[in-house]
Amino acid sequence: MIIQRIYLVIILVIAAIHGMCQSISAEQNYAANSPGVVMVQTVFSATVYVNKVEMNQRRFTQLVDSVQRLDTTGTLITAEKKLDIVVRALYNNPIRFLDATAGYYRQQHRILSAGTGSFISGDGFILTNCHIVDRDSAFIRQKFILSTFQEVIDANIRSLQSSWAMTLSDEQRNLLYNAYTVIYAQVSSMILFDLRREIYIQFRANTNDDKLVIRRLPARLVIKGKPMPGKDIAILKVDSVQELPALRMSEDSIPRIGGQVLVYGYPEPVTSNIFLDRETTIEPTLTAGVISAIKKTTTGWPVIQMDAVISHGSSGSPVCNDNGEVIGIATFGTLEQNTGTLANGYNFAIPLSVVQEYLDSAHAQAHISLSSLIWQQGLDFFYKGYYFKALAKFKAVKKESTNYPELYYYLDACQKRIAAGDDRESFMQKSIFRIIAFLLLIVGIVVFFRWQREKHNNR
Repeated sequence: MIIQRIYLVIILVIAAIHGMCQSISAEQNYAANSPGVVMVQTVFSATVYVNKVEMNQRRFTQLVDSVQRLDTTGTLITAEKKLDIVVRALYNNPIRFLDATAGYYRQQHRILSAGTGSFISGDGFILTNCHIVDRDSAFIRQKFILSTFQEVIDANIRSLQSSWAMTLSDEQRNLLYNAYTVIYAQVSSMILFDLRREIYIQFRANTNDDKLVIRRLPARLVIKGKPMPGKDIAILKVDSVQELPALRMSEDSIPRIGGQVLVYGYPEPVTSNIFLDRETTIEPTLTAGVISAIKKTTTGWPVIQMDAVISHGSSGSPVCNDNGEVIGIATFGTLEQNTGTLANGYNFAIPLSVVQEYLDSAHAQAHISLSSLIWQQGLDFFYKGYYFKALAKFKAVKKESTNYPELYYYLDACQKRIAAGDDRESFMQKSIFRIIAFLLLIVGIVVFFRWQREKHNNR
């Protein structure tokens, strides 16, 4: 009984040590997983017909004449002030001066829905949110209305400005914009024809001569759930690819509260920042936090509450534990009741227990690719100081795939540290050789003195 208990303690200690060894730094976590994170873009396009809105020339002429009569000499009221009076009259009563016609504007128009996804297999299966790739008709129509009317109204204002041969101030332009908005919202109609959806993914890759490129590939929808409060999951597939950088899925369907999480994604405040180079926006952003709670949705399935920062554009982001394994995907946040903005630190992810339902239905097997396995082994050797072994692994990755954008950095870093004599195994070998040499020297000295003593005694 005592022996069994001792054996059990030994097993538990070994398991605990093994578990601790699996935890990796945030730097290594990012190096391992960021190559497999992709930007997901859904392009909705359609031919849009919108009623033309024209100025009622009779009423507009009456308005202009009445303004001119306010100062026939032109000395009391400047031309700019008269223009301002006309614009404000249009703003105050747009229905009197603007009429919808039987004619139509015809435009080819597109709207974009963007988010984040991740490769979950080397042959191109991608995990993301449903609401990134599948929008209901009301949402799409609203987006088309806002975007199309913006273009049409801008065209109307430019035309007015040209015909008046005067430059409008920003305030006047805003007043006219609001006037046209009222007309288009109330009396104009919009018709959509030939609505199409195309899904693309973008990610970083290397060329053979160590240049960073952005790959953009079409993706197809394999299976989807429904946007929140539904199970907001979608599985995509990129065809005719192999050895893509795939993320490892956790074996725990529900994580433990208090565990560290790392979230990879493309938050909109970063990707749309005008001060950042466009090429660098394809590099995933990393945010960290802890699991705050495990909650349930109104329909009864679990979600992970976390305080890692997410934003618009982070939807579909892989949420990883400190072992570098995916435990869920970021999906929704919490709105402040007073401001309607996202509340910091109260965000939610869908766990793998829900994701697995869709993987099973799609017959999609989540598995790490060979190149990713070698890549992670190389990183493990690198961060433990075994640069000779890491270099061999990174060279093997180079033969398998060019989809690891930091590969050449690690190849170069290994060679520099080897040249500097920093390789841990080489240092250990040198230390062992020195110890052996020292021991041999001691043994030699002892043998020599014994031989000298025996020689002296024999005399």
